[in-house]
Amino acid sequence: MTERGRSAARGALALGCGLLFGCGEPVQNVGGEPASDPAAQEPAGPPERGDWLVLHLLSDPENLNPLTSSDAAASSVLRWIFPSLLTLDNETLEQRPVIASGLPLIADDKLSYTFSLRKDVTFSDGTPLTAEDVLFTLKATKNPAVLAPHTRGYFLSVRDAVAVDRHTVRIELRERYFRNDLVLGGIQPLPRHYYDPHGLMQGLTVGQLDQFDDLDKEGEAKAREFAKAFNRDFQRRPMGPGAFELRNPERDIVTGEKIVLNRRTDFWAADDPVFGDAWVNKIVFRVINDTEASLTAFKGGKLDRIGLTPLQYNRPDTQTAKFEKRASKHIHVSPGYTYIGWNQKNQLFRDRELRNALRYFVNKQEIIDKVLYGLGVPVESPIFVERPEYKRDLPAHEFNPDKGKALLDAAGWIDKDGDGVRDKTIDGLSVPLRFEIISNSGNSTRKAVGLTVIDEMKRGGIDASFREIDWSIMLSKVKTFDYDAVILGWAMSVVVPDSFQIWHSSQAVEGGSNHVFFRNEEVDEILVEYRVEFDPEKRKQMYDRFQEILYHEQPYAFLFMGKAISTWDRRFRGVNWYPSGGTDMGEWWVPAAQQKYGQ
Repeated sequence: MTERGRSAARGALALGCGLLFGCGEPVQNVGGEPASDPAAQEPAGPPERGDWLVLHLLSDPENLNPLTSSDAAASSVLRWIFPSLLTLDNETLEQRPVIASGLPLIADDKLSYTFSLRKDVTFSDGTPLTAEDVLFTLKATKNPAVLAPHTRGYFLSVRDAVAVDRHTVRIELRERYFRNDLVLGGIQPLPRHYYDPHGLMQGLTVGQLDQFDDLDKEGEAKAREFAKAFNRDFQRRPMGPGAFELRNPERDIVTGEKIVLNRRTDFWAADDPVFGDAWVNKIVFRVINDTEASLTAFKGGKLDRIGLTPLQYNRPDTQTAKFEKRASKHIHVSPGYTYIGWNQKNQLFRDRELRNALRYFVNKQEIIDKVLYGLGVPVESPIFVERPEYKRDLPAHEFNPDKGKALLDAAGWIDKDGDGVRDKTIDGLSVPLRFEIISNSGNSTRKAVGLTVIDEMKRGGIDASFREIDWSIMLSKVKTFDYDAVILGWAMSVVVPDSFQIWHSSQAVEGGSNHVFFRNEEVDEILVEYRVEFDPEKRKQMYDRFQEILYHEQPYAFLFMGKAISTWDRRFRGVNWYPSGGTDMGEWWVPAAQQKYGQ
C-alpha cells in the first residue's frame, strides 16, 4: 500500500457519531466523479513545507470543547487538534494505530480491550501523553454532569478502565458491542493536567462514574464541580496532542471572522500525514455565513477550498476558463442526509397521522431536480444509501397533496371556521394547523427547500411559515426543543451504522441528538439488541424493522442525500480523492514557488 493510501481523512470517518451540519460541506467521497484536471492532482516531486490552508466555515462552531461540541464546524477545527487512538485507512476502512502503538488486545469474550500507547506522544504544551490521560477522557465522558450526551451514549457499555502501566490502558465492558473496536479506538485523549488542573477527577474511577448514583457526597460534589468548570471554561481553549494548536485564543479566535491553528514545531510525528501532520504551517478557518459570499471570497483568493451549491456549480461564472484556471473541482456522494424534523414535544406533532399527512406535501423529486439540479438521491431512512443495511424496498416517496388533504380530513384537521386554515378540537380547544419551520441562515439550499414545502402546504390549508436564523441560535433552539419543525442534516460514517445516538429515547434530552423527542419502545429494544449482535445478517434484519417503524412513524420527513461539489485552489498538490474516504488535507502541499503566505 502506498503512503498516501495509509493516510486517513481525519474527521471524515466519524466513528458512528452523527454530526449536525449547517453548510453542506463535503464529508466523504464515495465513487465520485474525477477532478476537472486529474494531472493537477499529481505531486510534482516530494512535498514541500510552507504556506497556509484557508478553509471555509459557514458559521462559528458551537464551541471548541472536544466533548460537548456536536456540530460539524467544531469537528472541522478540532480534528486537527485531537487525533484518536486508532483511525480508519482511507482505502481499506481497516483500523490502524495513531496514538496507540498497535491494534488493541481483545479478550476472547470481547469484554476487555487493552491498548498500548506510543511513548513519544506529547500534548502541545510538551507534556507527555500517558494512560492517565486516556482514563481521564473516559471519566469526563462518563460523568453525567458533563454536557456530552451525544458522546456518552457510545460508552454506555464501559464499566471500568485501569492503567496497567504508564503506557497501557485496559478498558472493561459490561456487555459486548460489535463496534467497540471502532468506538474505543476513536477515543481522543484529553490532557488531564489541563482540563482538570485541580485534580477533581483524580480520586474517582471510571467504574465509580459509571455508577454515578452510588457515589458518596464528596465524590459526587467533586464530579459536579469538575463538570461545571469543564462545561464553562474550555469552550474556546482546546489543547490536544495533534499537529496543530490554538496558541492564543484571544488573538486566534475572532467570532464571526476566523479561527487560526498553527502547526506545532515539536510535533511527535513530524512530516507524516499518516499520524495527523500537514505540510502547511497554518490552517485558517474563515467564517462566512453566506454561500454566495464564500464563492466571492474563493474567487478573490481569500479561501482555498469551498463547497459549491448545485446552483453555483451550474452557473456560467464557475464554468469560465478563468475559474477553471484558478480552481479544480470534484463531485462526490456525501454520506449525510437532509430532513425536516417534527418536534414531538410540540402538541401538533405528537399526532402520527398528521406527520404522515405532511409528507405528501413535500415534492422531494422536484427539490432534487430544481434545487439540487439533479445532484441528489432521495432517501427514506437514516441509513447511508450505499450501505447494505439500507432497506431498499421501502415504498418510494409519493408527492400527492390530494392524498395529504384526505388524510388530514380523516384525522380531523378541517377548516371549521372558514378562515382558510385547518383546525382541530384538542382537549376542548380549537387548535389551528399552524407552525414554523426553521433552518440556518446562509444555506440557500435549505431556504429553497423550506419555501417550496410551505408553498405546497399553504395550498392545503396548512399555515406553515419558514424562517432562517443564525446557526448558534438555531442550534440552541434545537437542543432545548424550542421550535416547531426544522430543516437540518446529519453527517454519517460509511462504516457499519449505529443509530442509537439519534433515535434511542434516552437521547431525547436537552442537548441530546434525539432532538425531535422521538420515543418508541420497539425501536429502543432494536437499537440496544443490535449493538450486541455480531451476526451481520441478524443486524440487517433488525435494521430492516427499525426502518419500517421510522417509515410508519415519520418523525422526520427524510429528503435527500446530496452530491457535494468541492472546489479548491490549483496551487495545491497531493490532493488525492479516495474511493472510500474523501481527501486528506494533511497531504495537501504547495510548491515553494507558488506559496502565498509565510509563517
